[in-house]
Amino acid sequence: MFGVRKSAETRAALRFFAERRVKVHFVDLREHAASVGELRRFAQKLGIAALIDRDSRRFAELGLRSAILSEDRWLEKLSIEPLLLRMPLVRNQQQLTIGPAPETWDAWYAAAKS
Repeated sequence: MFGVRKSAETRAALRFFAERRVKVHFVDLREHAASVGELRRFAQKLGIAALIDRDSRRFAELGLRSAILSEDRWLEKLSIEPLLLRMPLVRNQQQLTIGPAPETWDAWYAAAKS
């Protein structure tokens, strides 16, 4: 799981998995930036637009409202500026989610139990 501890959505996701006693490898993006390759995996599966939090304060601070960037340039920017990402980014083997997705996580949990 990738996120920032100050993010309410990330804390909710960590709590979700902790309540179910699911071990999670958490990477705080303020301490260790996500690699472009890791972000590319999410972008290929769910689209680059799904990764970008256009409502975030950092997005507005950087003046990106009218920015037109290539996918590779967005990935570079997102790896440098983790506060532009929708959080949390959760990976379960080849399955990925961006943002809060408790229904999907419940399905993963149910599949793992059976």
